[in-house]
Amino acid sequence: MTSDAHPDGIRLQKVLSQAGVASRRAAEDLIVRGRVSVDGKVVTELGRRVDPDNSVIHVDGTRVQVREDLVYLVLNKPKGVHSTMSDDRGRPCVGDYLRGRWEETPGIVHVGRLDENTEGLLLMTNDGDLGHRLMHPSFQVLKTYFAEVEGIVPRGLGKELRAGFELSDGIVKVDQFRVKDMLAGRTQIELVIHEGRKHIVRRLMAATGHPVRKLVRTALGDVQLGAQRSGSVRRLNRGEVGSLYRAVDL
Repeated sequence: MTSDAHPDGIRLQKVLSQAGVASRRAAEDLIVRGRVSVDGKVVTELGRRVDPDNSVIHVDGTRVQVREDLVYLVLNKPKGVHSTMSDDRGRPCVGDYLRGRWEETPGIVHVGRLDENTEGLLLMTNDGDLGHRLMHPSFQVLKTYFAEVEGIVPRGLGKELRAGFELSDGIVKVDQFRVKDMLAGRTQIELVIHEGRKHIVRRLMAATGHPVRKLVRTALGDVQLGAQRSGSVRRLNRGEVGSLYRAVDL
């Protein structure tokens, strides 16, 4: 055991195993091969002990969250639900969906907001560092939306939006834009944007002459909504949590 080991901590391979990274034996192999770092330093000795509450552990460059008190959830927010943990007027809110299982989790909040009429992926966590960074504009975390808009979108609109479209509070650039389908008098599109301004997708599409009829957030970074049913809550898996850490340099 090296001098910088934590004598009162837990063996690193056990921490990795409990975090779901690998079996104890496979975790030992990861350590010996130099694929694990603790607090920024590669660890190769199997006797290393760590403090799960304070140590920052990476495997193959991706952070592994080993604190058992931290929770990462995705709610598929239905239309008509407010992005608040409680509502003094009795309106439906995202906090309602934690009842019966997650409501006693200390410090859990929604990360960002979806307006009342927007559906889809809403991250909820008590990891304050991650939540703050995900919403900070400097990290430019990508958000993917499905939208059904009025009218038939012209062929060149995507190029125009990627180049930059001026709104009253400044220029907006989308990262990706594609038409998914055209129906009678309306168009279904997918739009990826790192902007976080309020109602930005609705305002942007209205300014182009194609107001939004339906809006669903389908992804935050690499975390996908997929086939998750409306109103359901699920825990993120280890890979999804790691992808969010990578996105904000944690």
